[in-house]
Amino acid sequence: MDNEKTIEVLNSLIVINNDRIEGYETASKETEAGDLKSLFSDFQQTSFTCKSELVAEVNRLGGTPDEGTRVTGKFFRVWMDVKAALTGNDRKLILDSCEYGEDVALEAYENALTKDGISTNSGAKDMLSKHHTALKADHDKVKQMRDASKQEKETM
Repeated sequence: MDNEKTIEVLNSLIVINNDRIEGYETASKETEAGDLKSLFSDFQQTSFTCKSELVAEVNRLGGTPDEGTRVTGKFFRVWMDVKAALTGNDRKLILDSCEYGEDVALEAYENALTKDGISTNSGAKDMLSKHHTALKADHDKVKQMRDASKQEKETM
């Protein structure tokens, strides 16, 4: 894979992380629950770390790091805002929205690692594998909380 294609793939992941950062900032504002605020802050930190490493790699490869977000990410944040407002900050629905966002992020990383063909000789592949592992852990945390919230509702 040439540098130009690698830079394009890395920039798409920078945008995904920007979406996560903004999405979790929105989610944090939509809840009063301290545990969710802490969770969302942790998830933002994951994306700040990933983004920083991606930006460094794009710079190392001679590219210009992307600073934007995707339209779909903006729609996700708007959808989360509307859903939270309509449901009165329903914990399970907020967590459902977050899990959807995590699914999108994981898929983007999986595509970068497989379909987009990041070179196995590239340090970028190891970095992306490490990011994928961190994002998968975040996904699993939100899924556990969502499932626990669902069980709490069912027992009420």
